[in-house]
Amino acid sequence: MNLISELRWRGMIQDIKPGTEEQLEKEMTTAYVGFDPTADSLHVGNLVPIMLLKHLQRAGHKPLALVGGATGMVGDPSFKAEERKMLDLDTLQHNLNSIKAQLERYLDFDTSKPNYAEMVNNYDWFKNISFLDFIRDVGKHITVNYMMAKDSVKKRIDGDAGMSFTEFSYQMIQGYDFYHLYNTKNCKMQMGGSDQWGNIVTGTELVRRMGGGEGYAFTCPLIKKKDGTKFGKSESGNIWLDASKTTPYEFYQFWLNADDEDAENYIRIFTFLDENTINSLIAEHKLDPGKRLLQKKLAQEVTTFIHGEQEYAFAIKTSEILFGNASIDTLRSLSEEQLLKVMAGVKQYEVPAAVLAEGKDVVSFLADAGIFPSKGEARKTIQGGGVSLNGVKLTGIDVKIEAAALLTGNTMLFQKGKKNYILVRIV
Repeated sequence: MNLISELRWRGMIQDIKPGTEEQLEKEMTTAYVGFDPTADSLHVGNLVPIMLLKHLQRAGHKPLALVGGATGMVGDPSFKAEERKMLDLDTLQHNLNSIKAQLERYLDFDTSKPNYAEMVNNYDWFKNISFLDFIRDVGKHITVNYMMAKDSVKKRIDGDAGMSFTEFSYQMIQGYDFYHLYNTKNCKMQMGGSDQWGNIVTGTELVRRMGGGEGYAFTCPLIKKKDGTKFGKSESGNIWLDASKTTPYEFYQFWLNADDEDAENYIRIFTFLDENTINSLIAEHKLDPGKRLLQKKLAQEVTTFIHGEQEYAFAIKTSEILFGNASIDTLRSLSEEQLLKVMAGVKQYEVPAAVLAEGKDVVSFLADAGIFPSKGEARKTIQGGGVSLNGVKLTGIDVKIEAAALLTGNTMLFQKGKKNYILVRIV
């Protein structure tokens, strides 16, 4: 597979240093991408560098994931309006450990393979370099004029907030990463987002000026939504790759709700489907956009890649339940733990086991449990077809609530209207 050709048709190439494609065709090449350790989970904004590393490895090259333990203590100023809060060592180490565990799910770290993935932390080499050593041995190779010419620097200096010396030094620190990896890992290439081009080129300059070598690079365009807003945000904030921060259901829904134009863009960038398959999907989708075939396939592919087949299947079941389309078989296929997970946030009632043993009629059961304020309202709503039990609409008021009514474990699920769920737990 020709990596650059593959990424070009996917729309994942913006800037590229001359000779890069030829280097990739010549030999197995080690390349790296940097990850910012400011949180203990990656988010969908980090998916582009993950995809770049994955494509690189699939093409037979060796990926390095650089997690910036040192640069995370400084903060990248590239196109940011103000200086970022710096992190302490304990927080950084926790974040690094969490990110490494995530990356190991997406890249192949099997050391028996020649192009196995590695994770490196730039704190490991910067912790032993003194400030005086750095400005003497590295700083002399890059002029202030060169650094000031970078758009990311000029924008901050011309802005109201200005730029601290700490942030100004970031360009040199990231550049030294490339030089260090070139020397210690035979790493000849750096990849990243287009906002990193200035920092990346500084790295290639240090490789040339300090090491007498040749560094290569390319960047991917920054991903934005059709309306120009930032990709990767929802009403509740970041879409995280950690299932405890963003559930697989929420993750699935994020992709499912993509605009048609965005979905055409995303399915090229965030899946490994081939060009013919994607073009066929887009053509089929345009015949009947209401079916949202493109969004469904996109959501399936990305959710499966990040969370696995089981969590994707669970996200589908969750969608069916929350949108009122779940069959009794779907509901019964869930464990009590899964059902509680799906229903987190809905009203829950606890009913003593003795009440269940009595075999009350459904009207009395609902009123006594407090789900309805009175038997009269419960009766009226049931007779109007407005109450379901475990996904099945109640057609009469003489239904007995006994042990057979349990859905899974010690739970049963009532529904008032289309989306008003009530979970009853027998205690």
